[in-house]
Amino acid sequence: MSTTAEQNTPEQENLQPENQEATEQTASEQPAAGQAEGQGEETEGETKTSENGSAELDELRDKYLRLQAEFDNFRRRTSKERLELFKTANQELMVALIPVLDDLERAQAAMKDAQDVNAVREGVELIFNKFQSLLQHKGLKAMEAVGQPFDADVHEAITQIPAPSEDMKGKVIDQVEKGYYLNDKVVRFAKVVIGA
Repeated sequence: MSTTAEQNTPEQENLQPENQEATEQTASEQPAAGQAEGQGEETEGETKTSENGSAELDELRDKYLRLQAEFDNFRRRTSKERLELFKTANQELMVALIPVLDDLERAQAAMKDAQDVNAVREGVELIFNKFQSLLQHKGLKAMEAVGQPFDADVHEAITQIPAPSEDMKGKVIDQVEKGYYLNDKVVRFAKVVIGA
């Protein structure tokens, strides 16, 4: 049975290719027609999508331009504020120093006619103490260097001399110029002499 089904007569063989071709043509025409219908729908959908996309793109572009302009204005404003801050940064300190300057001018005028040296000395010491307390109030603090171990982070070594005792080796023996902290930051290194 299987041999008869597998064997085709010449007429059947001639018919089969035609049927196959017709079937293939019909199958290929149907998707093409379906595609054409789908393309019409897609084109309509694509038009709506492209209109929505272009409107969304315009909106995003507008937002971007506004944000860019806002940032440029912010940058200009902050740079202007920084310049003004630099110009007036020391204003508070200068205003606080004016009374000390007034005291020094009065002391200078008093020294011209003064006969009593002790009175002048006391006046200058008062002005000095007032000035020192003002600077401390603003955050300036003097370093204590003599007798401390040498520290390159806060001390500047001028020279080395023989240490007067063994325990003073590597320590600060003398201070040539005071060092200062401003709010715990070194603003001037102490110039010191170290024991060797």
